[in-house]
Amino acid sequence: MPTEVLAQLQPHAGGIYLDGTLGGGGHARLILEASAPDGILVGLDRDPAALAKAAEVLAPFAGRIRLQHANFADAEQVLSELGIEGLDGMLLDLGVSSHQLDTPERGFSFRDDGPLDMRMDRSRGETAAMVVNSRDEGELARIFRSYGEERWAKRIARRICQVRSEQPFETTRSLAELIQDTVPRGHQPARIHPATRVFQALRIFVNGELDHVRSGVEQGLRLLRPEGRLVVISFHSLEDRIVKHLFRDAATGCICPPKLPVCQCGQQPQVEILTRRAVRADEAELEQNPRSRSAILRAVRKL
Repeated sequence: MPTEVLAQLQPHAGGIYLDGTLGGGGHARLILEASAPDGILVGLDRDPAALAKAAEVLAPFAGRIRLQHANFADAEQVLSELGIEGLDGMLLDLGVSSHQLDTPERGFSFRDDGPLDMRMDRSRGETAAMVVNSRDEGELARIFRSYGEERWAKRIARRICQVRSEQPFETTRSLAELIQDTVPRGHQPARIHPATRVFQALRIFVNGELDHVRSGVEQGLRLLRPEGRLVVISFHSLEDRIVKHLFRDAATGCICPPKLPVCQCGQQPQVEILTRRAVRADEAELEQNPRSRSAILRAVRKL
């Protein structure tokens, strides 16, 4: 959603911006162009492969970029180490990137067979295979239900535990086929593969995504300078719910009982919500990038 991001972020010359989910560098390039000639961009990503790709894309702006292998949930620490005290804008484009989805060896998608990995940073943490092959039935069901809103979570978890005792799950296709065979035919979703929600749940769990969303947005709100803007793009309801509630809370003023004649709490709004209704991709964007159909953009301005 490049047009919508720029409209809400409003980059300007001399500004300092953070792209917490650098990916291939597409949004970062647009921010740098809009903040010419001297705007600075700090780019973070958990995925070293994404950083390498972004470094190539952003090479023409070498004097104005600071790229770091880091999680956006560590933004305050990274900026402190760089000697940056405040931001004029911050962008978080949540979820998995198209490049990660389209690379079978990353294990994010079951469209092509690959190792059951799903880590955004392959240098640390458990793989999805480790989770599937080690957690008990109750824990697997909780993961599938809590992070994927999967109706058949308990049934799928039970079947996984039965099968893995003879043959551990190592590939995306083996898990996807088991899920497809486990979900009753008459209840399989019409528009998506029956394994979609379980794969989403595993990815979120493996990467600790929801905790990072909360921490990253909270830090972003603190890091913004007055008039600075925070833009967040979510791709499913769990992420968006966290962002929506954090923005709403930050925009709330006095919380005293209505009958009190004078405010006693002293609470002042920190931000103005710029997107009273979530912004979604327009038809042109959907035609060019069908994956943007699920994108939900929200933005605030620091007061």
